[in-house]
Amino acid sequence: MSATAAAPGSDLRSGFIEEWFLPRPPRPRPLPVPRPQWRTFLQLRRNALASWGEPAYRELVIAGPFLGRLSLLLNEPGAIRHVLVDNAEAYGRSASTLRILHPMIGDGLFLAEGEAWRRQRRVVAPAFAPRQLGLLAAIAAKRTERALDRLAREGRSVVDLLAFFQHLTLEIAGEALFSCSLEPFSARLRALLQRYGEGLARPSFLDLLLPAGWTTPAELARRRFARSWFALLEEIVATRRARGIEDPPRDLFDALALACDPETGRGFSSKELVEQFATLLIAGHETTALALFWSAYLLALACEVQEVAAAEARAQNLVGEAAPRAALPVVRAVVQEALRLYPPAFAIVREARAPDEVAGHRLAPGDLVVIAPWVLHRHRKLWDEPERFDPRRFLPGAPAIDRFAYLPFGAGPRVCIGAQFALIEATTVLAVLLARYQLRLAGPKRVLPVAVVTTHPDRRLPFRLVPR
Repeated sequence: MSATAAAPGSDLRSGFIEEWFLPRPPRPRPLPVPRPQWRTFLQLRRNALASWGEPAYRELVIAGPFLGRLSLLLNEPGAIRHVLVDNAEAYGRSASTLRILHPMIGDGLFLAEGEAWRRQRRVVAPAFAPRQLGLLAAIAAKRTERALDRLAREGRSVVDLLAFFQHLTLEIAGEALFSCSLEPFSARLRALLQRYGEGLARPSFLDLLLPAGWTTPAELARRRFARSWFALLEEIVATRRARGIEDPPRDLFDALALACDPETGRGFSSKELVEQFATLLIAGHETTALALFWSAYLLALACEVQEVAAAEARAQNLVGEAAPRAALPVVRAVVQEALRLYPPAFAIVREARAPDEVAGHRLAPGDLVVIAPWVLHRHRKLWDEPERFDPRRFLPGAPAIDRFAYLPFGAGPRVCIGAQFALIEATTVLAVLLARYQLRLAGPKRVLPVAVVTTHPDRRLPFRLVPR
Protein backbone atom coordinates (compact mmCIF):
# COMPACT_ATOMS: atom_id res chain seq x y z
CA MET A 1 0.00 0.00 0.00
CA SER A 2 1.71 3.18 -1.14
CA ALA A 3 0.81 6.84 -1.70
CA THR A 4 3.49 7.62 -4.24
CA ALA A 5 3.76 10.30 -6.89
CA ALA A 6 3.83 8.21 -10.05
CA ALA A 7 1.15 8.15 -12.81
CA PRO A 8 3.32 9.76 -15.51
CA GLY A 9 0.46 9.89 -18.01
CA SER A 10 -1.52 12.55 -16.15
CA ASP A 11 -1.27 16.07 -17.59
CA LEU A 12 -1.83 17.67 -14.22
CA ARG A 13 0.77 15.57 -12.48
CA SER A 14 3.34 16.03 -15.21
CA GLY A 15 3.25 19.77 -14.43
CA PHE A 16 5.12 18.98 -11.21
CA ILE A 17 8.74 18.58 -12.28
CA GLU A 18 10.47 15.79 -10.40
CA GLU A 19 13.50 17.94 -9.58
CA TRP A 20 11.46 20.57 -7.78
CA PHE A 21 12.26 21.18 -4.15
CA LEU A 22 9.51 19.59 -2.06
CA PRO A 23 10.35 20.44 1.56
CA ARG A 24 10.31 18.37 4.71
CA PRO A 25 8.72 20.82 7.15
CA PRO A 26 9.97 20.65 10.75
CA ARG A 27 8.17 18.60 13.36
CA PRO A 28 8.59 18.11 17.12
CA ARG A 29 11.25 15.60 18.08
CA PRO A 30 9.62 12.39 19.43
CA LEU A 31 10.36 11.42 23.01
CA PRO A 32 12.81 8.54 23.42
CA VAL A 33 11.46 5.11 24.30
CA PRO A 34 11.27 3.39 26.68
CA ARG A 35 10.48 6.17 29.16
CA PRO A 36 8.65 6.59 32.48
CA GLN A 37 4.94 7.36 32.21
CA TRP A 38 5.36 10.67 34.03
CA ARG A 39 7.29 11.98 31.00
CA THR A 40 4.40 10.99 28.75
CA PHE A 41 1.90 12.83 30.97
CA LEU A 42 4.09 15.92 31.00
CA GLN A 43 4.42 15.84 27.21
CA LEU A 44 0.66 15.44 26.73
CA ARG A 45 0.25 18.80 28.47
CA ARG A 46 3.09 20.49 26.59
CA ASN A 47 2.64 19.07 23.10
CA ALA A 48 1.02 15.70 22.46
CA LEU A 49 2.70 15.37 19.04
CA ALA A 50 6.03 14.53 20.66
CA SER A 51 4.55 11.88 22.96
CA TRP A 52 4.82 9.12 20.33
CA GLY A 53 8.31 7.68 19.96
CA GLU A 54 9.97 6.73 16.66
CA PRO A 55 8.67 3.11 16.74
CA ALA A 56 5.14 4.50 16.33
CA TYR A 57 6.05 5.62 12.81
CA ARG A 58 7.26 2.19 11.68
CA GLU A 59 5.14 -0.33 13.64
CA LEU A 60 1.54 -1.06 12.70
CA VAL A 61 0.39 -1.78 16.26
CA ILE A 62 1.94 -0.70 19.55
CA ALA A 63 0.52 -2.06 22.80
CA GLY A 64 1.41 -0.95 26.29
CA PRO A 65 0.04 -0.17 29.74
CA PHE A 66 -1.56 3.17 30.50
CA LEU A 67 -2.68 3.86 34.06
CA GLY A 68 -3.51 0.25 34.78
CA ARG A 69 -5.21 -0.58 31.49
CA LEU A 70 -4.16 -1.66 28.03
CA SER A 71 -3.64 1.01 25.38
CA LEU A 72 -3.28 0.23 21.67
CA LEU A 73 -1.92 2.63 19.08
CA LEU A 74 -3.30 1.46 15.72
CA ASN A 75 -1.69 2.19 12.36
CA GLU A 76 -2.98 -0.91 10.57
CA PRO A 77 -5.84 0.16 8.25
CA GLY A 78 -7.82 -3.07 8.72
CA ALA A 79 -7.70 -2.74 12.51
CA ILE A 80 -8.71 0.91 12.27
CA ARG A 81 -11.67 -0.04 10.11
CA HIS A 82 -12.69 -2.64 12.71
CA VAL A 83 -12.77 -0.05 15.51
CA LEU A 84 -14.32 2.86 13.61
CA VAL A 85 -16.72 0.98 11.31
CA ASP A 86 -17.21 -2.76 11.75
CA ASN A 87 -17.57 -2.78 15.54
CA ALA A 88 -18.03 0.93 16.25
CA GLU A 89 -20.83 0.29 18.76
CA ALA A 90 -18.34 -1.44 21.08
CA TYR A 91 -16.36 1.80 21.57
CA GLY A 92 -17.08 5.23 23.00
CA ARG A 93 -15.33 8.48 23.91
CA SER A 94 -12.82 8.33 26.72
CA ALA A 95 -13.47 10.15 29.99
CA SER A 96 -10.61 12.59 29.34
CA THR A 97 -11.98 13.42 25.86
CA LEU A 98 -15.37 14.21 27.35
CA ARG A 99 -13.79 16.37 30.06
CA ILE A 100 -11.91 18.44 27.50
CA LEU A 101 -14.57 18.82 24.80
CA HIS A 102 -17.91 18.85 26.62
CA PRO A 103 -17.47 22.40 28.01
CA MET A 104 -17.05 23.65 24.42
CA ILE A 105 -19.70 21.69 22.50
CA GLY A 106 -22.02 20.14 25.07
CA ASP A 107 -24.04 17.10 24.03
CA GLY A 108 -24.13 18.00 20.34
CA LEU A 109 -23.53 15.70 17.40
CA PHE A 110 -19.78 15.28 17.98
CA LEU A 111 -20.06 13.88 21.53
CA ALA A 112 -23.52 12.32 21.54
CA GLU A 113 -23.65 8.53 21.59
CA GLY A 114 -26.13 5.72 20.95
CA GLU A 115 -29.69 6.63 20.02
CA ALA A 116 -29.13 10.31 20.89
CA TRP A 117 -26.37 10.47 18.27
CA ARG A 118 -28.41 8.57 15.65
CA ARG A 119 -31.36 10.95 16.11
CA GLN A 120 -29.17 14.05 15.86
CA ARG A 121 -27.44 12.70 12.76
CA ARG A 122 -30.79 12.07 11.06
CA VAL A 123 -31.95 15.60 11.84
CA VAL A 124 -28.70 17.31 10.80
CA ALA A 125 -27.88 15.33 7.65
CA PRO A 126 -30.25 17.10 5.19
CA ALA A 127 -28.70 20.48 6.03
CA PHE A 128 -25.36 19.21 4.70
CA ALA A 129 -26.66 17.94 1.36
CA PRO A 130 -24.22 18.30 -1.58
CA ARG A 131 -26.41 20.97 -3.17
CA GLN A 132 -25.29 23.36 -0.41
CA LEU A 133 -21.62 23.14 -1.44
CA GLY A 134 -21.97 25.63 -4.30
CA LEU A 135 -23.54 28.19 -1.98
CA LEU A 136 -20.70 27.79 0.50
CA ALA A 137 -18.07 28.24 -2.24
CA ALA A 138 -19.73 31.46 -3.36
CA ILE A 139 -19.87 32.78 0.23
CA ALA A 140 -16.23 31.86 0.82
CA ALA A 141 -15.05 33.53 -2.39
CA LYS A 142 -17.04 36.71 -1.74
CA ARG A 143 -15.92 37.04 1.89
CA THR A 144 -12.28 36.41 0.96
CA GLU A 145 -12.35 39.09 -1.74
CA ARG A 146 -13.78 41.57 0.77
CA ALA A 147 -11.13 40.72 3.35
CA LEU A 148 -8.32 41.10 0.80
CA ASP A 149 -9.77 44.39 -0.42
CA ARG A 150 -9.70 45.60 3.19
CA LEU A 151 -6.03 44.64 3.51
CA ALA A 152 -5.25 46.51 0.28
CA ARG A 153 -7.06 49.65 1.48
CA GLU A 154 -5.14 49.53 4.75
CA GLY A 155 -1.86 49.16 2.84
CA ARG A 156 -0.89 46.06 4.83
CA SER A 157 1.67 43.80 3.17
CA VAL A 158 2.94 41.89 6.22
CA VAL A 159 0.10 39.93 7.78
CA ASP A 160 -0.47 37.49 10.63
CA LEU A 161 -2.18 34.96 8.38
CA LEU A 162 -3.44 32.75 11.20
CA ALA A 163 -5.34 35.69 12.71
CA PHE A 164 -6.49 36.70 9.22
CA PHE A 165 -7.83 33.22 8.50
CA GLN A 166 -9.48 32.92 11.92
CA HIS A 167 -11.36 36.17 11.41
CA LEU A 168 -12.23 35.33 7.80
CA THR A 169 -13.52 31.81 8.49
CA LEU A 170 -15.59 33.16 11.38
CA GLU A 171 -17.20 35.61 8.95
CA ILE A 172 -17.83 32.82 6.43
CA ALA A 173 -19.34 30.69 9.20
CA GLY A 174 -21.55 33.60 10.25
CA GLU A 175 -23.00 34.01 6.77
CA ALA A 176 -23.37 30.26 6.13
CA LEU A 177 -24.89 29.54 9.54
CA PHE A 178 -26.84 32.73 10.23
CA SER A 179 -26.82 34.74 6.96
CA CYS A 180 -25.31 37.67 8.87
CA SER A 181 -21.98 38.96 10.13
CA LEU A 182 -20.66 37.75 13.48
CA GLU A 183 -18.57 40.92 13.83
CA PRO A 184 -20.51 42.11 16.93
CA PHE A 185 -19.58 38.85 18.67
CA SER A 186 -16.24 37.93 17.10
CA ALA A 187 -13.95 39.54 19.69
CA ARG A 188 -15.67 37.70 22.55
CA LEU A 189 -15.78 34.44 20.59
CA ARG A 190 -12.09 34.54 19.75
CA ALA A 191 -11.10 35.60 23.30
CA LEU A 192 -12.99 32.70 24.87
CA LEU A 193 -11.58 30.15 22.41
CA GLN A 194 -8.04 31.45 22.94
CA ARG A 195 -8.44 31.31 26.71
CA TYR A 196 -9.66 27.74 26.56
CA GLY A 197 -6.99 26.55 24.14
CA GLU A 198 -4.10 28.10 26.08
CA GLY A 199 -4.99 26.59 29.44
CA LEU A 200 -8.19 24.67 30.09
CA ALA A 201 -7.82 22.36 27.08
CA ARG A 202 -4.57 20.91 28.40
CA PRO A 203 -5.29 17.60 30.17
CA SER A 204 -4.22 17.28 33.79
CA PHE A 205 -2.97 14.05 35.36
CA LEU A 206 -6.34 13.62 37.10
CA ASP A 207 -8.19 14.21 33.79
CA LEU A 208 -6.38 11.14 32.44
CA LEU A 209 -6.51 9.07 35.63
CA LEU A 210 -10.04 9.40 36.95
CA PRO A 211 -13.00 7.56 35.39
CA ALA A 212 -16.08 9.34 34.08
CA GLY A 213 -18.29 10.79 36.80
CA TRP A 214 -15.39 11.94 39.00
CA THR A 215 -14.83 15.69 39.08
CA THR A 216 -11.29 17.00 38.66
CA PRO A 217 -10.18 20.49 39.79
CA ALA A 218 -9.71 21.49 36.15
CA GLU A 219 -13.33 20.61 35.45
CA LEU A 220 -14.52 23.27 37.87
CA ALA A 221 -12.71 25.93 35.84
CA ARG A 222 -14.05 24.43 32.61
CA ARG A 223 -17.60 24.64 33.93
CA ARG A 224 -17.13 28.35 34.59
CA PHE A 225 -15.88 28.71 31.02
CA ALA A 226 -18.88 26.76 29.70
CA ARG A 227 -21.32 29.14 31.38
CA SER A 228 -19.74 32.14 29.62
CA TRP A 229 -19.32 30.31 26.32
CA PHE A 230 -22.87 28.99 26.04
CA ALA A 231 -24.34 32.29 27.26
CA LEU A 232 -22.63 33.98 24.30
CA LEU A 233 -23.87 31.32 21.87
CA GLU A 234 -27.40 31.67 23.23
CA GLU A 235 -27.15 35.41 22.60
CA ILE A 236 -26.11 34.79 18.99
CA VAL A 237 -28.90 32.26 18.41
CA ALA A 238 -31.49 34.55 20.02
CA THR A 239 -30.37 37.46 17.82
CA ARG A 240 -30.72 35.31 14.72
CA ARG A 241 -34.05 33.80 15.82
CA ALA A 242 -35.48 37.31 16.20
CA ARG A 243 -35.11 37.73 12.42
CA GLY A 244 -37.51 34.86 11.86
CA ILE A 245 -37.28 31.42 10.28
CA GLU A 246 -37.92 30.99 6.57
CA ASP A 247 -38.89 27.97 4.48
CA PRO A 248 -37.17 27.22 2.17
CA PRO A 249 -34.14 27.85 4.41
CA ARG A 250 -31.80 30.72 3.61
CA ASP A 251 -29.00 29.36 5.85
CA LEU A 252 -28.11 26.51 8.19
CA PHE A 253 -29.96 28.14 11.08
CA ASP A 254 -33.25 27.97 9.18
CA ALA A 255 -32.44 24.43 8.03
CA LEU A 256 -31.71 23.14 11.54
CA ALA A 257 -34.52 25.10 13.21
CA LEU A 258 -37.01 23.55 10.75
CA ALA A 259 -35.47 20.06 10.64
CA CYS A 260 -37.26 17.06 12.09
CA ASP A 261 -36.25 13.47 12.65
CA PRO A 262 -37.95 11.51 9.82
CA GLU A 263 -38.55 8.62 12.23
CA THR A 264 -39.94 10.49 15.25
CA GLY A 265 -40.99 13.85 13.82
CA ARG A 266 -39.05 15.56 16.62
CA GLY A 267 -36.73 18.50 15.96
CA PHE A 268 -34.11 20.18 18.13
CA SER A 269 -34.92 21.82 21.44
CA SER A 270 -33.47 25.30 22.07
CA LYS A 271 -30.63 23.79 24.10
CA GLU A 272 -29.86 21.20 21.43
CA LEU A 273 -29.86 23.86 18.72
CA VAL A 274 -27.30 25.94 20.65
CA GLU A 275 -25.09 22.86 21.14
CA GLN A 276 -25.22 22.06 17.42
CA PHE A 277 -24.08 25.58 16.59
CA ALA A 278 -21.30 25.35 19.19
CA THR A 279 -19.95 22.36 17.28
CA LEU A 280 -20.47 23.97 13.86
CA LEU A 281 -18.84 27.26 14.86
CA ILE A 282 -15.71 25.61 16.23
CA ALA A 283 -15.39 23.04 13.46
CA GLY A 284 -16.51 25.49 10.79
CA HIS A 285 -13.97 28.19 11.50
CA GLU A 286 -11.16 27.17 13.87
CA THR A 287 -10.12 23.92 12.16
CA THR A 288 -10.58 25.43 8.68
CA ALA A 289 -8.42 28.41 9.64
CA LEU A 290 -5.69 26.03 10.79
CA ALA A 291 -5.87 24.05 7.53
CA LEU A 292 -5.49 27.31 5.63
CA PHE A 293 -2.56 28.47 7.76
CA TRP A 294 -0.64 25.22 7.26
CA SER A 295 -1.43 25.25 3.53
CA ALA A 296 -0.04 28.79 3.24
CA TYR A 297 3.05 27.87 5.28
CA LEU A 298 3.82 24.87 3.08
CA LEU A 299 3.35 26.90 -0.10
CA ALA A 300 5.69 29.57 1.22
CA LEU A 301 8.32 26.83 1.63
CA ALA A 302 7.65 25.36 -1.84
CA CYS A 303 7.59 28.31 -4.25
CA GLU A 304 7.30 26.19 -7.42
CA VAL A 305 4.22 24.43 -6.13
CA GLN A 306 2.77 27.79 -5.10
CA GLU A 307 3.17 29.15 -8.62
CA VAL A 308 1.40 26.15 -10.19
CA ALA A 309 -1.47 26.51 -7.71
CA ALA A 310 -1.63 30.27 -8.31
CA ALA A 311 -1.73 29.81 -12.09
CA GLU A 312 -4.63 27.41 -11.69
CA ALA A 313 -6.47 29.86 -9.43
CA ARG A 314 -5.91 32.81 -11.77
CA ALA A 315 -7.32 30.81 -14.70
CA GLN A 316 -10.69 30.48 -12.90
CA ASN A 317 -13.47 32.96 -12.27
CA LEU A 318 -13.55 32.50 -8.51
CA VAL A 319 -16.02 35.25 -7.64
CA GLY A 320 -19.61 35.40 -8.81
CA GLU A 321 -21.92 32.78 -10.26
CA ALA A 322 -19.08 30.70 -11.71
CA ALA A 323 -17.34 30.24 -8.34
CA PRO A 324 -19.12 27.01 -7.35
CA ARG A 325 -18.09 25.41 -10.65
CA ALA A 326 -14.40 26.32 -10.46
CA ALA A 327 -12.09 23.33 -11.06
CA LEU A 328 -9.16 23.56 -8.64
CA PRO A 329 -7.51 20.13 -8.40
CA VAL A 330 -4.04 21.49 -7.57
CA VAL A 331 -5.23 23.91 -4.86
CA ARG A 332 -7.45 21.19 -3.42
CA ALA A 333 -4.49 18.77 -3.41
CA VAL A 334 -2.42 21.33 -1.50
CA VAL A 335 -5.13 21.55 1.17
CA GLN A 336 -5.42 17.76 1.36
CA GLU A 337 -1.65 17.40 1.75
CA ALA A 338 -1.65 20.08 4.47
CA LEU A 339 -4.36 18.10 6.25
CA ARG A 340 -2.15 15.02 5.97
CA LEU A 341 0.90 16.69 7.49
CA TYR A 342 -1.02 18.80 10.02
CA PRO A 343 -4.36 17.10 10.78
CA PRO A 344 -6.39 19.45 13.03
CA ALA A 345 -7.76 16.42 14.93
CA PHE A 346 -4.39 14.82 15.69
CA ALA A 347 -5.74 11.85 17.70
CA ILE A 348 -8.92 9.79 17.89
CA VAL A 349 -9.27 8.04 21.26
CA ARG A 350 -11.83 5.33 21.88
CA GLU A 351 -12.56 3.42 25.09
CA ALA A 352 -13.76 -0.18 24.85
CA ARG A 353 -17.30 -0.56 26.13
CA ALA A 354 -17.35 -4.34 25.62
CA PRO A 355 -14.72 -7.11 25.23
CA ASP A 356 -13.18 -7.19 21.77
CA GLU A 357 -10.14 -8.42 19.87
CA VAL A 358 -8.16 -6.00 17.72
CA ALA A 359 -5.01 -6.81 15.77
CA GLY A 360 -4.42 -9.90 17.89
CA HIS A 361 -4.89 -8.11 21.22
CA ARG A 362 -7.77 -8.83 23.59
CA LEU A 363 -9.42 -5.70 24.96
CA ALA A 364 -11.45 -5.51 28.16
CA PRO A 365 -13.98 -2.77 28.92
CA GLY A 366 -12.08 0.39 29.82
CA ASP A 367 -9.06 -0.37 27.64
CA LEU A 368 -8.04 2.34 25.19
CA VAL A 369 -7.57 2.44 21.43
CA VAL A 370 -5.69 5.40 19.97
CA ILE A 371 -5.81 6.18 16.25
CA ALA A 372 -3.52 9.16 15.72
CA PRO A 373 -3.79 10.80 12.28
CA TRP A 374 -0.58 12.69 13.13
CA VAL A 375 1.25 9.34 13.29
CA LEU A 376 -0.85 7.48 10.73
CA HIS A 377 -0.29 10.15 8.06
CA ARG A 378 3.49 9.95 8.57
CA HIS A 379 3.80 6.19 8.82
CA ARG A 380 6.66 4.75 6.81
CA LYS A 381 4.78 1.59 5.76
CA LEU A 382 1.78 3.53 4.47
CA TRP A 383 3.35 6.52 2.70
CA ASP A 384 6.36 7.14 0.48
CA GLU A 385 8.56 9.86 1.97
CA PRO A 386 5.89 10.70 4.52
CA GLU A 387 7.72 13.73 5.95
CA ARG A 388 7.85 15.47 2.57
CA PHE A 389 5.25 18.00 1.42
CA ASP A 390 4.04 16.53 -1.88
CA PRO A 391 0.54 17.47 -3.12
CA ARG A 392 0.95 15.08 -6.06
CA ARG A 393 -0.33 12.34 -3.75
CA PHE A 394 -3.83 13.80 -4.13
CA LEU A 395 -3.92 14.83 -7.79
CA PRO A 396 -6.12 13.00 -10.30
CA GLY A 397 -4.29 9.92 -11.52
CA ALA A 398 -2.30 9.38 -8.32
CA PRO A 399 -2.22 5.88 -6.80
CA ALA A 400 -5.20 5.25 -4.56
CA ILE A 401 -4.73 5.96 -0.85
CA ASP A 402 -6.20 3.45 1.59
CA ARG A 403 -9.35 4.95 3.09
CA PHE A 404 -8.12 4.08 6.58
CA ALA A 405 -4.61 5.47 6.11
CA TYR A 406 -5.84 9.06 5.67
CA LEU A 407 -8.23 10.32 8.34
CA PRO A 408 -8.27 14.12 8.57
CA PHE A 409 -12.03 13.97 9.18
CA GLY A 410 -12.29 10.56 10.83
CA ALA A 411 -14.09 7.62 9.25
CA GLY A 412 -17.11 5.38 9.61
CA PRO A 413 -20.52 6.40 10.90
CA ARG A 414 -18.93 9.17 12.98
CA VAL A 415 -17.01 10.76 10.12
CA CYS A 416 -17.21 14.56 10.24
CA ILE A 417 -20.51 15.51 8.63
CA GLY A 418 -19.04 18.79 7.39
CA ALA A 419 -15.90 17.31 5.81
CA GLN A 420 -16.76 18.32 2.25
CA PHE A 421 -17.85 21.77 3.44
CA ALA A 422 -14.49 22.32 5.13
CA LEU A 423 -12.55 21.12 2.09
CA ILE A 424 -14.55 23.30 -0.33
CA GLU A 425 -14.21 26.35 1.92
CA ALA A 426 -10.46 25.97 2.43
CA THR A 427 -9.85 25.33 -1.28
CA THR A 428 -11.86 28.37 -2.31
CA VAL A 429 -10.28 30.75 0.22
CA LEU A 430 -6.76 29.60 -0.67
CA ALA A 431 -7.42 29.93 -4.40
CA VAL A 432 -8.75 33.49 -4.10
CA LEU A 433 -5.72 34.45 -1.99
CA LEU A 434 -3.22 32.87 -4.41
CA ALA A 435 -4.85 34.51 -7.42
CA ARG A 436 -4.05 37.93 -5.95
CA TYR A 437 -0.91 37.46 -3.88
CA GLN A 438 2.34 35.58 -3.71
CA LEU A 439 2.97 34.24 -0.20
CA ARG A 440 6.39 34.74 1.37
CA LEU A 441 7.56 34.30 4.92
CA ALA A 442 8.55 37.65 6.43
CA GLY A 443 10.67 36.16 9.20
CA PRO A 444 12.27 32.88 10.28
CA LYS A 445 10.93 29.86 8.40
CA ARG A 446 10.86 27.40 11.28
CA VAL A 447 7.52 26.86 12.99
CA LEU A 448 6.53 23.77 14.94
CA PRO A 449 3.05 22.30 15.34
CA VAL A 450 1.70 22.09 18.88
CA ALA A 451 -1.28 19.87 19.67
CA VAL A 452 -3.63 20.27 22.58
CA VAL A 453 -7.18 20.14 21.19
CA THR A 454 -6.14 20.95 17.62
CA THR A 455 -2.82 21.31 15.79
CA HIS A 456 -1.61 24.92 16.13
CA PRO A 457 1.67 26.62 15.19
CA ASP A 458 3.95 27.27 18.15
CA ARG A 459 4.19 30.97 17.29
CA ARG A 460 2.61 33.64 15.14
CA LEU A 461 4.28 33.66 11.75
CA PRO A 462 4.26 36.88 9.67
CA PHE A 463 3.67 36.49 5.93
CA ARG A 464 4.47 39.02 3.25
CA LEU A 465 1.72 39.32 0.62
CA VAL A 466 3.22 40.37 -2.73
CA PRO A 467 0.65 41.45 -5.35
CA ARG A 468 0.72 39.39 -8.53
